[in-house]
Amino acid sequence: MTITENLPKMLEILRHFIRLILRALYRVEVKGVENFHRAGKRTLIIANHVSFLDGVLLAVFLPRIPLFVINTFVARKWWVRPFLRPIQYVTIDPANPLYVKTLIRTIEGSELVAIFPEGRITVTGSLMKVYQGTGLVADKTNAQVLPIYLDGPQYSKFSRLKGVIRQRWFPEVRITILPPRTIDIEPDIRGSRRRMIATQILEDMMREMVLVAGRHHQTFFETLLEARTIHGGVLPIIEDINRRQLNYNQLLRSTFGLSYALRGLLKGRAGVGLMLPNAIPTVVSFLSLHLLGKIPAMINYTMGVKDIRSAIRTASISTVITSRKFIELSGRQDAIEAIEHDVSIIYLEDVRESVTVSIKLKALLSSLFPQFAWKLGQAADDPNESAVILFTSGSEGRPKGVILSHVNLLANRCQLDAVIDFTSDDVILNAMPLFHSFGLMAGMVLPLTAGIKLFLYPSPLHYNIIPELSYDIRATILFATNTFLAGYAKKAHAYDFHKVRLLLAGAEKLQEETQRIWHEKFGMRILEGYGTTEASPVISVNTPMHYKAGTAGRLLPGIEYYLEPVSGIEEGGRLHIKGLNIMSGYLMPEEPGILQPPSTLKGDGWYDTGDIVSIDSMNFVKIKGRAKRFAKIAGEMVSLVQVESLAGCCWPNEAHAAVAVPDAKRGERLVLFSTRTVTDHSRRELLEMARQMGQSELLVPGSIIHVDSIPLLATGKTDYTGLHDKLKEQAD
Repeated sequence: MTITENLPKMLEILRHFIRLILRALYRVEVKGVENFHRAGKRTLIIANHVSFLDGVLLAVFLPRIPLFVINTFVARKWWVRPFLRPIQYVTIDPANPLYVKTLIRTIEGSELVAIFPEGRITVTGSLMKVYQGTGLVADKTNAQVLPIYLDGPQYSKFSRLKGVIRQRWFPEVRITILPPRTIDIEPDIRGSRRRMIATQILEDMMREMVLVAGRHHQTFFETLLEARTIHGGVLPIIEDINRRQLNYNQLLRSTFGLSYALRGLLKGRAGVGLMLPNAIPTVVSFLSLHLLGKIPAMINYTMGVKDIRSAIRTASISTVITSRKFIELSGRQDAIEAIEHDVSIIYLEDVRESVTVSIKLKALLSSLFPQFAWKLGQAADDPNESAVILFTSGSEGRPKGVILSHVNLLANRCQLDAVIDFTSDDVILNAMPLFHSFGLMAGMVLPLTAGIKLFLYPSPLHYNIIPELSYDIRATILFATNTFLAGYAKKAHAYDFHKVRLLLAGAEKLQEETQRIWHEKFGMRILEGYGTTEASPVISVNTPMHYKAGTAGRLLPGIEYYLEPVSGIEEGGRLHIKGLNIMSGYLMPEEPGILQPPSTLKGDGWYDTGDIVSIDSMNFVKIKGRAKRFAKIAGEMVSLVQVESLAGCCWPNEAHAAVAVPDAKRGERLVLFSTRTVTDHSRRELLEMARQMGQSELLVPGSIIHVDSIPLLATGKTDYTGLHDKLKEQAD
């Protein structure tokens, strides 16, 4: 037998030997091998590129060695060449227009080809841009695409993330092989458009594999412990207005300590509400309830007494945890007096005084061995169990309870991971309240599980303080609503946000004037997103890589959608969605304590957002308004959001809110509330602006009412219920 004939056997022995070493060093876990065998004869493997180990891992742990497509400049490096000798490979230069032809010939001549579509190792920790040629090649060769996700090598010393994340020599590695797919494009689509669509499909595949392989099938507390292992227990993770800073170890110690102190007080009690501000004790209380197997119900303390009592009944809350100092500073003694006969009130100050030396020692020991302490405790271990109860804003009625599971929260976090590069080098400044889904994701779920330092501020309304605070803590990520961003822009110095690299807006429509001010004053682009409490909350978002002005961004991976036709709406429809991030169900005020899972005419698991939207071929979402926020005037559907936008274009320095009231002649009539001084010429100015913009004159309100300020909810949304009440008062 010749040496040449012995090569395959020698190569397999070498593979086996390297596999044993890598499995021992990196505890390599391979999932989805059955998907590899399901792939056809002509298969294109696509994988994310996170380290210099990636090619070796694929060559060693896949059932067969693929032919690798490698960047020409990487292949020339002296330390890469020894790894290439035992395998088949072809080199390409993505900057050369002819590389697509080389790829096509390569795939047509081989059964199994592996390529990294990003063309380079990530320097952000997230997906980089995908070169267009890869998608086009898969389309032209009719190859099956086999997505493979590599997780773990990015934390090794072989990644290019030094200074971005905590690196170590031997992190755990997971290789997830997803089901094979094909790129299907209509045959009549050709040229650059076909190339663009093929690339989009490939990008979407890669983003979906981040979600599918993401660590969302576990509980929130498990993910927190995992983040501590990945990023290190001494990493500073949270700070608040008291300038108290905790690292992961200290956060766990405080959490275990509070859980031990609360155990006796909450024994036998089911529903537990938290009425606390954005501060470290709120996060510690939330995590402590999880350790005790309780579901935190986040009470919106800015609601009226009637709505707070309604929320407590709806969620069957028997105990409320709060703080005397907070109640005094917020002036909500009226709320406590209203509910103290219905529920037990636990003050954190009293709990703190009851903490004994033995509890402190037990908490310290638990923080040193948190996995062991967590498993011994009462914490939920089923990720499908409820993680939190939130309440809808009540802007248009009585608040409903929304139950989100651990999977819901963590899946939405993974969906965001797939489209935005968050790193432990970031600093999040969050003033959005934690009782709101936007604030909960930005101010707890995302930073604690991603190793991002978080600064919690108790109120988004302090327009003078927050810009200065951003400058002081060197914030790199800011979450806010249009209303708050407009307020910050007016008060801030041009350099206050100089470190901010991601500015994300949601919860209400982003106004063009707000976008313009931030661009001119700070040189920044606001990334508008869209979401609902029921979606945990993000549904779509603009990103630095995929941005389209005037939209709320692209749908996140893993979200299915259906547009229900609406009479009078020619383009778009009522949005129904389904996905891992969709809530477990509602708790309705009419039926307290009874879970009502989401369901529509499309079936179980589907959620009717109640929003009228249009979605283009690239999955960018354009919000036209809530179905409830459309008026029917003389048989025509008129968006109240567009009415407000028209007023904003006409009087950009003022605030506006539109409502519809019954009208005997035309069905409904528009009323605009505005901080603009109303004159005899006001309607004429709006009419002229509508003509200039090519808009229907139906958008011009029948009457304009001056107000000193537009009433807002704590989330920054307009309080439309309050405006309707104001109209009723005037009518009386």
